[in-house]
Amino acid sequence: MEFGLISLADLTSEPRADHPVAPDERIRQIVRLGQLAEQAGLDVFAVGEHHHPNYAVTSPAVVLAAVAQATGRIRLASATTLIGVLDPVRVYEDFATLDALSGGRAEITVGRGAFPEPFDLFGYDMNDYDALFTEHLDLLLTATRQQFVSWQGSHRPALLGSWVGPRAVQQPLPVWVGVGGNRGSVLRAGALGLPVAVAVTPGSTARLAENLAAYRAAAAEHGHDPAAIRVATTSQAHLTPRPGGVADYYPYCAEYLDLHSRGRIVLDRDGFDRHVAGGEALLAGDPEQVTEKILAQHRRLGQHRVLFQVDAGGLPFADVARTVELLGGEVVPAVRAALAAGHADSGQTTGAPR
Repeated sequence: MEFGLISLADLTSEPRADHPVAPDERIRQIVRLGQLAEQAGLDVFAVGEHHHPNYAVTSPAVVLAAVAQATGRIRLASATTLIGVLDPVRVYEDFATLDALSGGRAEITVGRGAFPEPFDLFGYDMNDYDALFTEHLDLLLTATRQQFVSWQGSHRPALLGSWVGPRAVQQPLPVWVGVGGNRGSVLRAGALGLPVAVAVTPGSTARLAENLAAYRAAAAEHGHDPAAIRVATTSQAHLTPRPGGVADYYPYCAEYLDLHSRGRIVLDRDGFDRHVAGGEALLAGDPEQVTEKILAQHRRLGQHRVLFQVDAGGLPFADVARTVELLGGEVVPAVRAALAAGHADSGQTTGAPR
């Protein structure tokens, strides 16, 4: 199993402060976070894309290029690239350039996006939401396979043997699909044989396990080896050295959920305590508790990669760094040891490889 960090680069105010963090400061924090992830022995670092004043990063490839120059091993991924409103050729060019800068460490995770602003910003109609994603993803995948591209669609001018480059170091450049709870999106990714990245949210594990079973079945139905395709999950995470020390995380978690849901999710203290005690979405607690939660997730989902969101809600960077240190120093080695010993047999519940 691989482990990594994901940052959505939210500009949430620190709950005890009277001003939000500045975007330039937040971006520099993210580059530093990528360095810490590599130093902790993690495998992947992912950065999200938003086009809204509540978030600092509109171009993950640019930020990841800075991380590439500050690191030497960790893989660098978007989370997610809003392919429906972006030119797929330009997306390929940007990430192929990142791949060259990083020595073959770039990945693209494409998604449809949850908010309307990018459609207005880039001049697309949200009524074409699904068609744009399908068509632009097809062109992106074509560009990953072909240096001279011939392609025709409905929402972008045709290409007639056009050169697309520079070519990525990795052939083909890895493309993942970021999916939510929509069964159709999961089935489409399975039919294409593409790896998926899914968010684990409160109460979602049973439904997510069903969707992933359908995803693997769709892959097999379309001639792809379900044991060869990969699943990543993302979860909010916060670690403390001692049992019971996670209570201080509540205001940051609640602040972030309110911002990211645009007021649709209000997390009270009782709800937070239930999520901490549960084994699903919130990977919060001391290292032993979080290790057990990850293993419980793995038994149900059989994922190959776990991404931890550790820097949300205006949390002071010193606390973020402590969580990364505990993940790399205690949690990840313990999970890997348990998996190697067969303590989390995902094959019993998902049919996925260990």
